[in-house]
Amino acid sequence: MGGQNPTETYSFCVRDSADSLASHWPCIFTDCEVCGEDLRWSHKLMSYQRQISVTTKGHGDMHDLTEQVASVVNASGIQTGTVNVFNVGSTATIGTIEFEPGLQHDLPAILDKLIPPSRNYGHEQAWHDGNGHSHLQATLLGPSLSVPISDGKLVLGTWQQIFHLECDARGRERTIIVTVIGD
Repeated sequence: MGGQNPTETYSFCVRDSADSLASHWPCIFTDCEVCGEDLRWSHKLMSYQRQISVTTKGHGDMHDLTEQVASVVNASGIQTGTVNVFNVGSTATIGTIEFEPGLQHDLPAILDKLIPPSRNYGHEQAWHDGNGHSHLQATLLGPSLSVPISDGKLVLGTWQQIFHLECDARGRERTIIVTVIGD
């Protein structure tokens, strides 16, 4: 084994230790020095991106994006990977929920209890635009969601749909970026 003499080289097999993978990173080495295993990726990751437009009616308006996102995944041809769904803008959010009327009412209602509309937010004092709570609600839930893809399909539970929630005080034309990465 190496290490005794600083000029001595040591060969090891990637199968011997997970730590050896760092020394055999595919962009530096192509074959294992011991067993000859090809360490390069046998394929390249692909990416595919599309936009979805949503017209909202204002605060609390929810849209089910599941079918539109599934359509983008299908068009990508990617069989295994991840899809990222991202809302462009700071006053709307993306997530998953059982998309049914009760929860379409409950989610905005609980957000309004946690972060109620008010003129007392610092944002209101600076901008006077009536949507300080909108920014905070959207920040709480986040602008994006990643969903696994298996066999070319979204991996979601039976009662799990992808939603867009408008948190702003007024209706907007929203752009959602859907990026699919995989092979």
